[in-house]
Amino acid sequence: MSSLANQLVRAEKEEIARAIRTLLRRPLISQHDDPAAFDLIRKRRQPLIQWFDYFCGWRLVVEPRQGYARLIKVRTEPSATRPARRRRATRAPFDRRRYTLLCLCAAELLTSPVTTIGMLARRVVHAAAVEAEVPAFDPVRGEERAAFVDALNLLEHHGAIIAMDGATDAYLDDEEAKVLYRVDTTRVIRLLAAPVPPSRIGSGSWDALTTEARYGGDEPTETQRNLWARHSLIRRLLDEPVVYRDELTPDQWAYAASLPGRRIVRRAAEEAGFVLEERAEGFLLVDTDATATDTRFPDDGSHAKVAALLMLDLLVSSGPVTAARLDAEATQLLRRFPLWARAYQSDEGGPRLAADALEVLTMFGLARRTGDRVAALPAAARYRVDPAVQEDS
Repeated sequence: MSSLANQLVRAEKEEIARAIRTLLRRPLISQHDDPAAFDLIRKRRQPLIQWFDYFCGWRLVVEPRQGYARLIKVRTEPSATRPARRRRATRAPFDRRRYTLLCLCAAELLTSPVTTIGMLARRVVHAAAVEAEVPAFDPVRGEERAAFVDALNLLEHHGAIIAMDGATDAYLDDEEAKVLYRVDTTRVIRLLAAPVPPSRIGSGSWDALTTEARYGGDEPTETQRNLWARHSLIRRLLDEPVVYRDELTPDQWAYAASLPGRRIVRRAAEEAGFVLEERAEGFLLVDTDATATDTRFPDDGSHAKVAALLMLDLLVSSGPVTAARLDAEATQLLRRFPLWARAYQSDEGGPRLAADALEVLTMFGLARRTGDRVAALPAAARYRVDPAVQEDS
């Protein structure tokens, strides 16, 4: 093969790997918001579709004419680590009310390609009234309008609706605000990533919503068990910062420990541009250029992450400690730096900071709380402060 041909093959592999990591970070990519990323995905859509289907069992939908790509990710288990967030300044996670209004809005938007914020609000009022288990929606109340606006802002962010006249946030202060929307009904439908449509399960459980027929249900064949083990293991590797051996099912661990399974996991990591770290305790995928990374650690972007890094050294060096010890450490930290972390400089600020820091450590697979005790997990060792380095500095 000529040098030019080698360069073209290498360039193609690098583009596919970059597109995979881009989709893992942003499962819905619009041509309008990121034309370069969308063009790359459109260009390499066939190998991308095949990669996600083979290694993860996830479906990738690329719509060149409508200008979006949607990776339909399905989790084997529910997780609260990636909530929808409000698009306003606080970036607070959605609560139950906002998720409810988001679903009601999405359902009502499917009926018309054009609507106004007032018409949609009235339709949501009616839809909530006829559902016995859904609280009534009252747009006269300011907190209800705020939740409604947060749901609409998220739909706007994903391109499901476009404000052609007016601004959605105007509805916060004025129930009579005029906003005209164009609705992309296809994109509204694509927002839902579930193998079984909710309308088919009635009041069924999470298991009924996420059941994937390809794995054989209660009586899978050997081939289907292996397929589930491959997909579920690689999904976890791609979605979670660290995957520990004691968190895997027997089938998943048997697959990971087998020669064919290990070869496939390594191939998946290589083709996606990750560095696979294999340890006795488990696995970790390193994204060296952070293309697939939606949140980082260490990171001085939040007080909780800074406190988490400081507390991690205590957990690694002192072994399991009580939650009260972490509260005391956080309180002492706030006293040492009275001008830092002003949001926590109040009564009970130390325990709140410790709780938020522990949430960070748990999310990154670095610590685990069992009862009243908190212990560092194996991956935390990489953040240990080297005493020799500390003395030299």
